[in-house]
Amino acid sequence: MHISNGIIDGPVAAIFAALALAGLTACVLRGRRDLDDRLAPMAGLVAAFIFAVQMLNFPIFTAGVSGHLLGGALAAMLVGPWVGALCVSVVLVVQALVFGDGGVAMLGLNITNMALLGTAAAYLLIALLLRVLPRTRAGLSVTAFVAAMLSVVVASQGFVVQYWLGGTTDLGGNLAGLAGTMAGTHLLIGIGEGLITATTVLTVAKVRPDLVYALRSLRTPATPAVPVAGGVR
Repeated sequence: MHISNGIIDGPVAAIFAALALAGLTACVLRGRRDLDDRLAPMAGLVAAFIFAVQMLNFPIFTAGVSGHLLGGALAAMLVGPWVGALCVSVVLVVQALVFGDGGVAMLGLNITNMALLGTAAAYLLIALLLRVLPRTRAGLSVTAFVAAMLSVVVASQGFVVQYWLGGTTDLGGNLAGLAGTMAGTHLLIGIGEGLITATTVLTVAKVRPDLVYALRSLRTPATPAVPVAGGVR
């Protein structure tokens, strides 16, 4: 998922750099409405946690590769989609500039896939699932797991589109094969991401459900919010 320099040609990389900049600008403008004394420090903690956990890779033996947390769903659940996308973007920039994880010239592509597309897909799933599933520990865990798992697959397909537009190696018309390989591999990675996300969100919700952005913001109007720990507010 961390695209290296030279994988996508310059013009396509420049287009997605502009798209990423526009998307991040929208996130800054909209995220300012959400920031308060509770969310601002939480955003810093989320970014630091994602950065630390991304350093830990887990092997995908069936595919011969390894994966790590992308963090879009985790950020969306804890600090919302706008601030969450900014948190993931900060992590990606630091990784590219300091650790060489993903090409600097490809930052627009990587931010588009992992920070913008992944976080947006995750939050849409979270919004849907939290209106269908009960606000219990089990419901919250399923929501976090499914949103995280599928958001990774969606982000991987963003790369497929980008490669179709400007890949530097000819696939011989086998774009469907690339899409299938990326989806299958990242579905397995998504399982690991889902487990990490569900565990983290549930841990926070047990202690401070008010710090889980999704529980505060996504409420069914006719039904009062029920804390994960039990009882009625």
